[in-house]
Amino acid sequence: MAKDQKELDDYFKRLKGSTKEIHLDISDGKFVSSKILDFKFKLSDEFRYNAHLMIKNPLIWIKKNFNKIDLFIPHIEEIKTPQKYIQGMKSKKKKIAFALRPENKITTIKPFLKDIDYVLILTVHPGFYGSKFLKAPLRKIKQIKKINPKIKIIVDGGIHPKTIKDAVKAGGDYFVSGSFTTRSENPKARIKELLKAMI
Repeated sequence: MAKDQKELDDYFKRLKGSTKEIHLDISDGKFVSSKILDFKFKLSDEFRYNAHLMIKNPLIWIKKNFNKIDLFIPHIEEIKTPQKYIQGMKSKKKKIAFALRPENKITTIKPFLKDIDYVLILTVHPGFYGSKFLKAPLRKIKQIKKINPKIKIIVDGGIHPKTIKDAVKAGGDYFVSGSFTTRSENPKARIKELLKAMI
């Protein structure tokens, strides 16, 4: 999460050597009330990028930034024709992911689970750093994997050494750490803490 290029560049500088992949939160002030990375940003060549799109009309953003981002994660309810979107992304050799807010039931995504690669489970209400971790959304992981055991689950929100244990136990595959990592003086040490807590 960054409000301007200066803050974003500072994150890149501090995270260099700590991780190879960065998760970008994008919001337009419409899907959620906050505006994050809502400017013409430049990305460092040092990392690969996932983009969680908390925006209205995500297809416009995806088209504009197609070559910058490895994995786009729009919210399923903002994709008007999910099957067409899935086929289009597959034809362009992109992996497919959708995000679910805490209040979203898996029925919203169930018809597409066998055709996609990732589901992002939000364990906070989106749009702000430091939001309270919600354990209940973790129950969706088993429900999703029962339908498609090969699908990978990204758990995003409130991740720190204690909560990552719950997320691992629930069956999560990848974990997004925001303020715990990026707002610390030593991101590398924080990442080591998280990895140790996963064992």
